[in-house]
Amino acid sequence: MDLFYLPPELRGTGLGNQILRRAEDEGRARACKAAVLYTISFQAPGFYQRHGWRRLGEVPCIPAGTSRIFMSKGP
Repeated sequence: MDLFYLPPELRGTGLGNQILRRAEDEGRARACKAAVLYTISFQAPGFYQRHGWRRLGEVPCIPAGTSRIFMSKGP
């Protein structure tokens, strides 16, 4: 998966949880040991943290005051 966006009207329905779980399951089925993603500070870092993803770092981006947050999950 390259980019993913869940429209606001579908948030809070459990669909994001299901999609993330399926993506993680696919990674395990392919014997992946770790995964990396990034999200924007105003998007979904809390969502990923609730699912066990850890922050690796942040890089400032546009608009001013926001950042790309890099996250990982795995050993």
